[in-house]
Amino acid sequence: MADTPLMKQYREIKSNFEDSILFFRLGDFYEMFFEDAVKASKELGLTLTSRNKEKNADVPLAGVPFHSADSYITKLVSKGYKVAICEQTEDPKMAKGIVKREVVKIITPGTVVDVEALDAKSNNYLMSILKIENKIGIAYIDITTGEFKVTEVEKDADFVKLFNEINKIEPKEVLVTEDFYREIKEKLDDFLQKNDSVVTFVSKIRDSAKYLMDYFEIVSLESYGIKDKKGIIGAAAMALDYAAAMQVEHELTVEKIEFVNISNYAEINAITSRNLELLKNQREKTVYGSLLWVLDECKTSMGTRLLKRFINNPLLNIEKIRKRQEDVQYFIDNILIREDLREKLEDIYDLERLLGKIIFGSENGKDLTALKKTIKSAVEIMKILENTDFFKNIDANILFECYKIIDDSINEDAPFSVREGGIIKSGYNEELDEIRNIMNSGKDFLLDIEQRERETTGIKNMKIKFNKVFGYFIEITKSNLSMVPEHYIRKQTLSNSERYITPELKKYEDTIINSKAKIEDLEYHLFKEINGKIKEHRKILSELAERLAYIDVMVSFAVSAIENDYAKPEMNEEYSFEIEDGRHPVVEKLIGRTDYVSNDTVFTEKESFVVLTGPNMSGKSTYMKQIALISIMAQIGSFVPAKKANLSVIDKYLTRIGASDDILTGQSTFMVEMSEVSNILNNATEKSLIILDEVGRGTSTTDGVSIATAILMYIHDKIGAKTVFATHYHELTDLENKFAHIVNYRIEVDEKQGKVMFLRNIVKGGADKSYGIEVAKLAGLPKEILVESKKILKRLEQKKELIERTVDVHQLSLFGENLEFESDFEEFENANDLENSENNQFYEKKLAQIEEEKESLIEIVNKIENYDINNMTPMDAMKFLFELKKEMEKGN
Repeated sequence: MADTPLMKQYREIKSNFEDSILFFRLGDFYEMFFEDAVKASKELGLTLTSRNKEKNADVPLAGVPFHSADSYITKLVSKGYKVAICEQTEDPKMAKGIVKREVVKIITPGTVVDVEALDAKSNNYLMSILKIENKIGIAYIDITTGEFKVTEVEKDADFVKLFNEINKIEPKEVLVTEDFYREIKEKLDDFLQKNDSVVTFVSKIRDSAKYLMDYFEIVSLESYGIKDKKGIIGAAAMALDYAAAMQVEHELTVEKIEFVNISNYAEINAITSRNLELLKNQREKTVYGSLLWVLDECKTSMGTRLLKRFINNPLLNIEKIRKRQEDVQYFIDNILIREDLREKLEDIYDLERLLGKIIFGSENGKDLTALKKTIKSAVEIMKILENTDFFKNIDANILFECYKIIDDSINEDAPFSVREGGIIKSGYNEELDEIRNIMNSGKDFLLDIEQRERETTGIKNMKIKFNKVFGYFIEITKSNLSMVPEHYIRKQTLSNSERYITPELKKYEDTIINSKAKIEDLEYHLFKEINGKIKEHRKILSELAERLAYIDVMVSFAVSAIENDYAKPEMNEEYSFEIEDGRHPVVEKLIGRTDYVSNDTVFTEKESFVVLTGPNMSGKSTYMKQIALISIMAQIGSFVPAKKANLSVIDKYLTRIGASDDILTGQSTFMVEMSEVSNILNNATEKSLIILDEVGRGTSTTDGVSIATAILMYIHDKIGAKTVFATHYHELTDLENKFAHIVNYRIEVDEKQGKVMFLRNIVKGGADKSYGIEVAKLAGLPKEILVESKKILKRLEQKKELIERTVDVHQLSLFGENLEFESDFEEFENANDLENSENNQFYEKKLAQIEEEKESLIEIVNKIENYDINNMTPMDAMKFLFELKKEMEKGN
C-alpha cells in the first residue's frame, strides 16, 4: 500500500539519519515511528500505539509533548542514543500541502546543549582521537562552554599515555576511526563501560589543516602552536566537523584552539586517581570523601570545573606553582576582601554556559537577566580587586555596555518562553509600545462601543462579552429583541438571550488578535537583535568567565587553608622532600583534626626508599596516600595539611594499592597486580613518587617475597624514584643493611598486659610481628575464634622457632635460583667426615624433611596473616580454623 504524503516525507528525512531516533514534529507533539517508536517506548516507558491500522498498514507510533520533550531527549541521550530533532520550518496555516520539515539539530552524549540536563560542576566533553605514525592526536570540546583543547601523546605499549589522558578528561563521547578502534578496542570498551560513555566511528577530514583555517578564518595554525602536529590537526578537524554537523542550524561556541602541552603537568593515571580518591571516593563513586570534596569551597560551577582540571593536572613549573601560592596568600592575608568576594561570587551565574546558550540561540529572557546580574557582580568584584592584576586587560566599559543593553531592554520577570511576549521593556521600542497601547486601551475602547450602542438602540442592559469560541459579542436579553438593529448579525441563541456581532466589533477583534501576534513576533525579533549585540562581546565575556573561575578557586584554596590549618609549602629544585607533621586531608576532615595522628616524611638522595611495616588497620595505607596527596595539593597551588613542608616537584604519581580481580577480562588478582607494577616500572623516573602496598601477596610466600625483593631492587638500582613500599614480609626489612638508599619504618605499636594499641606513629625500624589476631579482635570476630587462633599461633611459633634454630636461610631465591643454607648439619656435608654412607643418607633425608616442614608452616603462617578478616563471617572463620587444624595435623 502506498505511503501517505506525511509518511513519505518522514521516510525521506529518516533515511538521512538512520543512526538516530527521529523526533518528528507534528503540531504540539514529537512523534516517533517504526523501530524508533519501539525503542523509545521501551526506554522511556511510553505507550506504543499504531497508525493507519484501519488501512491494514500498521505503523508503530509513540510520542511526547513538544513542551516537555527535553527530559525525554536527555534520558535517551544518557543511554547512549543519538536524537535527531525534526521541526516544522513553515507556518502550518500558510502551508500548501504537507508542512515543510527539516532536522535542525542532532543531540548525542557529547553534543548536549540543554545545560539544565547536565551536571553543572562537570564538563561535558566530546573527544576525538587519531593516530598518525607514532603520535596520537587528542581533541576535546565542551560545546556548552566553548572550551576546545588539543594535545598529543606518544604511542607506547598498551597505549598507556593515551588512556591516562582519556581517563583524566572523562569524555561522554569518543570519536575514532574504525581502524584505530580495532587497535584500542579492549581498553576503550573498558573505559566506555565504566564511565557511561559511547564511541562513534568517523572518517578523517580531507585536508584537515585547511578545514580548521577556514573555520577560524586564520592563515596559519602556527598561532595555535599546532602547525606541524598532524595527529592533533586531524583530531581537531574530526571533532569540530562532527560538532558542527550535529548543530545543523546553530553556530558553535568555540572561538579558538588551545594546545595543552602535557609535559607541563605531572602524570596521574586512572589507577592512581582512583587509589588516592582525587575526585570520587572508591565505594559510592561520589564526591564525598575525595580530595575534591575537601578543597571545593567554590561559589560557582565554573570554579568547581576549573578545580577539577587543576587536581587532574598538577603543575611542574615551580614559578607557576609559586604564582598560585602568592594569590592564595593574598586572599588569606586580606580577610575583608576575601569575604566580600565570597559574597559577590554567590551572585555569579555560570557565565561560560550562559554564553554557550546565547551563541547557540537557545537562550531566554531569564538567561539574559542572569547575565546582567553576573556582569553587575563581576564589575563589583573588579572594583574590590582594582589594585591587583586579576582583571588585567578586561575593559570594564564593554561590560557596562553589555549590562546597559540588557537593562534597557529585558524585563526582570521575563518568562521562560521567547515566543509568548512579555520579554521586552516598555519604552525600548516605539513600534512595540504603539501596538501595546492598542492592546492596553482595548477595555476603554470596548466601553465606548458599549455606551454608544446602548444610546443608539435604547437597550440599556446590553453587554459586550468575550469567550474563546465566539470571540467578542453583544449579549441582548429576549425582552429587548424587538429593539435589535438590522445590521446586527446573530451568532448564538440562548434560553434567555441572543448573542450578536457587529462589523465594528469584528474589526476590533481582528485588531486585538493581530496585535497579539504582532507583539509576539516583534518581541522575538527584538530579543534576537539584543542577543546579537551581546554576542559581539563574547570574547571579553569568555575571558571574564576564566578570570572569575580562577579567582573562585584561589579563594577556595584560601578558605580551605584557614579552616583546616594548612601550611604554605616550599618548593625546591633538589631531590629532597620533607613533610613535618603531615596529615591526610580527607581522613582528618572525616574523623576530626584533634583525633588525627600526624607524621613526618623525609626523602633524601641517601634515604629515598622507605620499607614500611606494620599490622593491618594501623594506618600504613593512610600514611602512604597522604604523602602523595600533600604533594599533589602543593603542585596545584594549594596549601597543605602539615606544620611545614619543603618539597621537590614530582613528575609522576604511580601507585599500586589494594588487590582485586579484573572480572571483565578474567585476570586474577596477581595478574592485575603484576600488570600495574609493570606499568609503574616502565614509566617511573627519578623524579617520580611510587607507592606500593603489599606487592606479592597474590602468590605463595616464597614467590611473593622473591618478587617483592626483585621489584624493590629494580626501583632502587635502576630508577631511583622516591618510594614507599609497605609490606607484611618481614624478610624485606633485612634489605636495609644491604642497599644504600633503603630505610625501614614501622607503625608503632604499644603492648600492655596482653592488649595491643596501634599508635599510628611512623618510627624508624622494622616490625617483627603482624598482630593479625589483634586486628581480628578489633574487627569484632567471636571470642572463641580468637582464643583458638592464639593456640594455633603459639604452636606455629614454637615450630617455627625450632626450625629456624635448625635451618638459617640466608638468601631466598629471586626467580628460581638455588637457595643457600647454613645448618646445624654442615659438619656432615663433607662425605669424608661421615662414618658411613647410611649416616649421610639419614641426615640428607632429615634435612629435606625439615625444609619441607618449614615451607609448609610458612604457608600456614602466611594464610593467617593474609586472610581477609574485613570480609570474614563467623562461619568463614570456623571453616578457616578447621582447615588450618587439618594442615597442622598433617605436619605432626
